[in-house]
Formats: sequence, C-alpha cells, structure tokens
Amino acid sequence: MRLSRMAAEGVQGLGINKLRTFFMMAGTIVGVAALVVIMAIGKGTEKRIMKRVRNFGPRAMMVIAGGGKDLPPPDMNVTTLTLEDAEAIRSQIDGLAIVSPMAWRFQMNVKHEANQYQAIVWGVEPSWHEAWQWYPAAGEGIADEDVATMARVCVIGRTIQRELFGDRDPTGERIYINNVALSVKGVLENRGSSPIGTDFDNKVILPITTAMRRVMNIDYVGAIRLITEDPKRMAEQAAAVRRLIHQRHRINPSEEDDFRIITADVIAQLARGTSRTLSLLLIVLAALSLTVGGVVLMNILLISVAERRPEIGLRRAVGATQRDIFVQFLTESLAVTVLGLALGSLLGLGLSVALPRLTPIQAIPSWEPLLLASACALLIGTFFGVQPARRAAKLHPVDALR
Repeated sequence: MRLSRMAAEGVQGLGINKLRTFFMMAGTIVGVAALVVIMAIGKGTEKRIMKRVRNFGPRAMMVIAGGGKDLPPPDMNVTTLTLEDAEAIRSQIDGLAIVSPMAWRFQMNVKHEANQYQAIVWGVEPSWHEAWQWYPAAGEGIADEDVATMARVCVIGRTIQRELFGDRDPTGERIYINNVALSVKGVLENRGSSPIGTDFDNKVILPITTAMRRVMNIDYVGAIRLITEDPKRMAEQAAAVRRLIHQRHRINPSEEDDFRIITADVIAQLARGTSRTLSLLLIVLAALSLTVGGVVLMNILLISVAERRPEIGLRRAVGATQRDIFVQFLTESLAVTVLGLALGSLLGLGLSVALPRLTPIQAIPSWEPLLLASACALLIGTFFGVQPARRAAKLHPVDALR
C-alpha cells in the first residue's frame, strides 16, 4: 500500500508542471508515432510487392536481352535475343507450357488525331495473352492471322485509351506509331503497376511481325516470356535455358552473360531487400528519436530533482525511505513514458490511416509495431528514469531541507 501510494503521488506530481511533462513526453510521442507509421508503410510496401509479383505471374520466367543487371528496364540497344532463340527454347526445354517472344520499344510516340502520348510498344504473338493472363476487356486480342499477314492492327492499354480517346470506345479507330497507321482491335484489361513500379497500362501491343518489320525495323527481340507447367521445376528449367543460350550465343564460362533470367521470386527478393533496408534505416531513426527523448526525459527529471529538494527532504523527514523516493521518481518517468506511448500510438495510427487517403503511399496499420514501440518506450523510460530516481533517493534529509 505504501509503495502504491508513493507511485500515485508521483503520477499526480506530473500535473503540477504540465509544460515540463509535455517536453518529457515529446520524444516518446515522436519516436513511437514514427515507428508505428514506418512499420505500417512496410506492410503496405509488402502488399504492393506481392501484387506486382502476381502481375508478373508466379509460374513465369523472363529471358531478357542484356546482362549485368538483376531487374529491368532492359537496354533497348541490346540485340542478343532472337526469334530463333525462342524457337530453340520451345523445342528443347521440357515442361514449358508457353514460350512467348516479345519485341519492345519504350517511349514511342502514339498519335490519334490531335492527341499524342508516349507509350511502351510491344510486338507479341497470340500466346502473349495467355502468357500474361491479360485479355481484352473490349474488342479482340492479337490473333494468329494478324501475325501471319503482318496486319496493321493493335490492342491498347487503359492509359492509352484514356489519353487518346477519353471515354470513347476506340475499337476500330486508327492510331499512328512511327508513321504507321494501325487499327485498334481492342482494349486490354486494367492491370496497374508493373513489377518495377511503372504503369503497366501505358502499353500498345502489335503482332510481332508487324512490330519488327513495319514499326521498329529490327530483327531481334527484347525478351522471351516462359510459363512453366510445374513451378517446382522453375529453377531446373531456368538453369537449362541458361545452358542452352550459352551454347547458342557461344558464351564462355569466364564471359558475362548477354541475357538475364528473371523470375517472380527474384523480383520479390530484390524488392523485399530494398524495402527491408529502407525500413531498417527508418526504424533506426525512430529508435534514435526515442533515445533522444529518453535523454531529454532524464535531464528534465534531474532538473526536477534539483528544484524539488525541499519536497524530498520534507518527505524523508516525515518517514519516507530512500525506496519510497526512488519509486516516486521512477514512477514519474514511467508514467510520462506510458502517456507518451499512448499519444504516440494514437498519432501513428491516425497518420497510418490518413496517408493512403492523402498520398500515394500505402500503409497498413497493425498491432506488431505497438508491441515493439511499447517494449522500446518502457525500456527507455526505465533506463533513463533510474539515474534521476537514484539521485533523488540518495539526498540526505538535512541537506535537502537546507
């Protein structure tokens, strides 16, 4: 009962100087709020990564022209992959459901009447729709006949529809790419962001023969998309594809590859690695904020001890023990920390809810950061509260009353 009464008196003492109490709480509030927001953003980033992985396809691999990097965008000047490479993979690698070569160009000018827009243009085979599980929401897709006849047709993404046609149905309309007139066959389903965060719907797809011979004037492809029948065999098949292209391109073991093989796992691991590094840095900053708050708390409590020497001496003179004084001041430290923890948690949760509504940042509040913040805040409150509490407890009653 005695200890609880002393603790209650310590808490009541905080209300005497509200401004000082607020300054003691400020570091804890900022640090806890930052920790809650950072971890909410981390969870939002994780969700966004998994969405992009689903866009890429869990059974998919991409063989991309050009080596030396782990992820796209590819170098448009690299000419190392060909349709013959795609045909060799199709005929020699077992267990692949789809092999779909693609020619592509970034930032090509697409025109319709007075409107124009910079788009990514892909030349594809009909299997592209199944390979990406990406079909027209309106109209028709690329067909075998379009490839066989080098038809001047195309299918556009939602972004291109919006920029060139507004709310109108573009089916049957004509657009121009590199001065080549193309009839719009259909509009692709909305897809959102690519695995590297670009606009996946800013796209025009053409028959691969039309793209290579009429629009781009090239004899090579930028990538080959592979869909495996069994995801468990993906690593084995990727190794087999690598060996095959080494053989076809006459690449020695000591030479750098002139291609890359990308899988959904590679994309997820790299994206998660970047996200974790950033989150770790921000968590360290939040921890520093909490530590600075603890130092401020300790210094203000030390000043409080100096100012309250008569009070401490009077309590000791009427029977309070060193333990009672220690508990009183440590309770003040913990009470400030707990109150700062509560306010910081509320602020952090509020910011986590507001961020997705006010900015493009995705944040998902959760209970894990509250537990971590509670542990950190209470540890810091206890650690930095002990020294002032010990100093107050060691004051001699006679010296304190002078």
